[in-house]
Amino acid sequence: MSITVPFSATGAGGPGLPRQRPPGGPEIAVAPLVSVVSAIREGTARTRPELLDATGLSRKIVTQRVDQAIDLGLLEEGELAPSGGGRQARIVRFRARSGVVAAALLGASEFTVGLADLNGRLLDSSHEDWAIDAGPHATLDRVRAHIDALLRRHRVTRPWGIALGLPGPVEFATGTVTLPPIMPGWDGFAPRHWLREHFDAPVWVDNDVNLMALGEWTRGDDVRGRDLLFIKVGTGIGAGQIAHGRLIHGQTGAAGDIGHIHVSDRSRACRCGRTGCLEAVAGGWALLLDAAERRAESPFLAERYARRGHLVLGDIGEAVTAGDPVATALTTRSADHVADVVANLVNFTNPGIVVLGGGVLRAGDVLVDRVRAIVAERCTEPVLRSLEIRSASLDHQEGVIGAALMAAENLFSSSALLRWVEGGTPFGRATEIQRAADAFV
Repeated sequence: MSITVPFSATGAGGPGLPRQRPPGGPEIAVAPLVSVVSAIREGTARTRPELLDATGLSRKIVTQRVDQAIDLGLLEEGELAPSGGGRQARIVRFRARSGVVAAALLGASEFTVGLADLNGRLLDSSHEDWAIDAGPHATLDRVRAHIDALLRRHRVTRPWGIALGLPGPVEFATGTVTLPPIMPGWDGFAPRHWLREHFDAPVWVDNDVNLMALGEWTRGDDVRGRDLLFIKVGTGIGAGQIAHGRLIHGQTGAAGDIGHIHVSDRSRACRCGRTGCLEAVAGGWALLLDAAERRAESPFLAERYARRGHLVLGDIGEAVTAGDPVATALTTRSADHVADVVANLVNFTNPGIVVLGGGVLRAGDVLVDRVRAIVAERCTEPVLRSLEIRSASLDHQEGVIGAALMAAENLFSSSALLRWVEGGTPFGRATEIQRAADAFV
């Protein structure tokens, strides 16, 4: 499924992508090449005759631009297409492996880095436990080291583009972190400038849950383009929404920060400094605190705590699976708090599908089951009529997959392609590509 709309009549790209514009001025000469590459990459045409219909270009221009794209290494000849009764045409394919994009998803206590092909298909990834409160420079140094290691492993010198997900509000148009409640030292920091300086590649930055939503919406099981609400319950809690094919960022990039929605339980101060936040009573960090405090009531949790001096979410998940009553009670209470908020969000946004992800899902089906039950109890019939609720389907990789998609689709948006396609790669054009994309967010 493609999420790019080159030269869209409506001026809108796919989720998280810059708005498109028709070419003008000197870009007119490049536009046919952009149209040909885009049509083949997106699958709207597979042969030269099909390109005539898909692009509206003349046979001569199509032939010239296909040959040019092949010479540039962006397209390649394939096998003969099945005959439709006339002369068989040869299939033309996009060379997705002619370059790579890098993707990184940072959470509060860990990050994942990946390499993907130019269609955003994940090729490889690596993971590290890391506290985001170590600050931007130390954190991005580690991310850079992982990207470099993956590039060496795949014998690639540099990425064509990079996308980064962060566990806090991000102003998407500038890639700047804005007042993050759990990221000391990050406020006002622009990670893309740091990464662009080190890799000389265009960089896109978004909230981590937005990228999870994008990954699931594009590559998840049976989404079929429906409006999607993604709920992450990990160390923290957040939401990402795709409506009518577009990510909802909000005015300042803070849309979906549901971990700080007010709940009636004010028993614990949140990491943001307030009380009454959903995250303070239902987030993974709160669940771990509660489990540690009650470990004396649970031989299973006591043994795990004694082994390493602390608990992790996987311990609670195993305890629930083993039938531990303390872990089950704590997880159910957390799930009920989350489900209350999700029911309100479902009534307000009317999604076609709600996807639940994050580390707390390692505790089994409790969260999904409680959300289904409470949504069914509290939501209206028109909202429930076509609603599906399920867990994430991409083996906890939806965020880094979403980041890879964001990098690839922005890189191949019409506004970006116009800046670099004649050179065959975006190398040396990072600032120009970024500026063009930013102008149409």
